[in-house]
Amino acid sequence: MISVEEALNRILTRIPVLGLEKVDIISSLGRVIGEDILAPRDIPPLDNSAMDGYAVRSADIKGASRENPISLMVIEELPAGALPQRAPTKGEAVRIMTGAPIPPGADTVVMVEDTEKAGQQVRVFQGVPPGENMRRAGEDVKKGDRVISKGSVIRAAEVGMLASVGRASVYVHQRPVVAILCTGDELVDVDEGIADHKIVSSNSYTLSAQVMECGALPLQLGIAKDTPEEIEEKLRQGLRADLILSSAGVSVGDYDLVKDVLGGIGFQMEFWGVAMRPGQPLAFGTIRKKPTFGLPGNPVSSMVSFEQFVRPSLLKMMGHKNLFRPVVKAILKENIIKKPGRRHFMRARVSLEEDRYVVTTTGPQGSGILNSMVEANSLLIVPEEETEIKAGEKVQVLILDRGFESAGVEIT
Repeated sequence: MISVEEALNRILTRIPVLGLEKVDIISSLGRVIGEDILAPRDIPPLDNSAMDGYAVRSADIKGASRENPISLMVIEELPAGALPQRAPTKGEAVRIMTGAPIPPGADTVVMVEDTEKAGQQVRVFQGVPPGENMRRAGEDVKKGDRVISKGSVIRAAEVGMLASVGRASVYVHQRPVVAILCTGDELVDVDEGIADHKIVSSNSYTLSAQVMECGALPLQLGIAKDTPEEIEEKLRQGLRADLILSSAGVSVGDYDLVKDVLGGIGFQMEFWGVAMRPGQPLAFGTIRKKPTFGLPGNPVSSMVSFEQFVRPSLLKMMGHKNLFRPVVKAILKENIIKKPGRRHFMRARVSLEEDRYVVTTTGPQGSGILNSMVEANSLLIVPEEETEIKAGEKVQVLILDRGFESAGVEIT
């Protein structure tokens, strides 16, 4: 067996970054952009009003107050989206709406709350210095600015910026298609009749959901019975995908056939077995240069192995730079005893108490207890050679629930 770090390093060196595709900007949300975006013009393109009011010459209203209002002639009403027809001169004002361009000659805007309409005139009750209540041309973005850098993840703000600079489409890294195969005579699909001696293939769905959470595209190959012929047929169907996941059949039992079948269709194994629990019987290699994972069959083992190895692989394929979930330090609230030799990833719940994280396990930690993952929002990491950790000690916890990422507590 190899260490978790060695397994991850050997995997990631063999994971390609996919090419680019052109998508509309709404579809780019969450994707990694493959080009720099430069602003073709200033934003805003012209000085404009930050609120409803009157565009005036500041010198004309100097000293205005409630007790001594100054009256100006209103020469025009200027809505947003229109251009001014004339420039105000001494003693004149333009009624202006939020977003409308500042007329030539005007150098400030009086809020409508500080005025009173009086026929064709407006009474101003407040002197305003030059530049007040105005948005200057280019104050958001100047022509030629790089507004989004290649390699950035597109969020809602970036979608808005793409629209602002007139981009209806953009180049982003492709989303990998992930073929998912589950094997076992004991498995049935969720909509089949369930006999007492059969098990619903939850892995088909948990793995698909995990793939989708990464932003990749799952391709379910169904369930293969424990025969070399059926396993090979299903795996060959998966060769059209960018990455292949199989669940079960990679251990040492008489019916663990996946490793042998993979070898028969060109699988080049990089390693088999990782010093971790759950998830030790993990196989990784390539078929026709396509990354291929043989995951354990137990539900928790499969999910934890995905988190540790498949998730960062898919993120790399999609161009992401940040491949890993955050790890925080937390205070353990119970005693933990384990055998040395493997790194344990214990299902746990972490919570914030005052200014620190505290963590406790979700109960029984068997690799077949899927409910331990349902109850978990984190994985408590127990190093390989640790045999006992006492309540009150600090431990490392991998956060699965993204709601904890911005809690402001120490992150390692």
